[in-house]
Amino acid sequence: MIIAITNQKGGVGKTTTAINLAAAMALKGLRTLLIDLDPQANSSLSFVEIHQLERTIYDVLTDPSVDMADVVLEAEQVPNLHVAPSSIALAKIEATLLGELDSYYRLKDKLSKVRRRYDYVIIDTPPALGIITVNAMVAATHVLIPIQSSYFALEGTDDLLETIDQIKQRANRRLQILGAVLTLFDGRTILSRDIRKQVEEVFGDKLFDTVISKSVRLEESPAYREPIFSFAPRSSGAFQYYKLSEEILSRV
Repeated sequence: MIIAITNQKGGVGKTTTAINLAAAMALKGLRTLLIDLDPQANSSLSFVEIHQLERTIYDVLTDPSVDMADVVLEAEQVPNLHVAPSSIALAKIEATLLGELDSYYRLKDKLSKVRRRYDYVIIDTPPALGIITVNAMVAATHVLIPIQSSYFALEGTDDLLETIDQIKQRANRRLQILGAVLTLFDGRTILSRDIRKQVEEVFGDKLFDTVISKSVRLEESPAYREPIFSFAPRSSGAFQYYKLSEEILSRV
């Protein structure tokens, strides 16, 4: 499985979900690759020292001589987890690839050379529906959509679903929506419960039963370069991301 974690809205928990879902799969003994396609490189920072890197995923996507295997690093904190790191250079990739005939297929082509080495590939995407995110969805088998439990939770969802449909029709017929997961959820508030009902109306049984609650521990763990399972293994965040990984495995 190749799972693109996607939502064009920022602050919905894409990176938190990517980090901890990848760690959860790896801790189950599944060989997992985390690809960071966000120029902010927060997924990368959680596992590797990016300031010492000579090459990143930007080079993979722009330089024909650089393969995915050339940039992949082991995550020392988590056995079975490997990371293809990002950097701020990725922010200029739209201009770099603009007009290239294969611009939307770069990731798919490079990933095809290493994908058999991994049981799961998790792709963290930026908060935009540009070339980077389209590359992720063209390469992926499934899309996971984190949705923040806020008043404007579903804003832009129509655009995202339309983009997914267009990619399925033209570039990647096997692409499926794995599901939507509610993040930053506070079950004590009427708003969060109302948002859940609204999301369920849109996604139906594609909405995961697991919700990811607001958690200080989840916010702190990246600063210590650890997934939630080692930083706070008894926290609600650790339990919820483990449960989400179980739900994902059951759907596949």
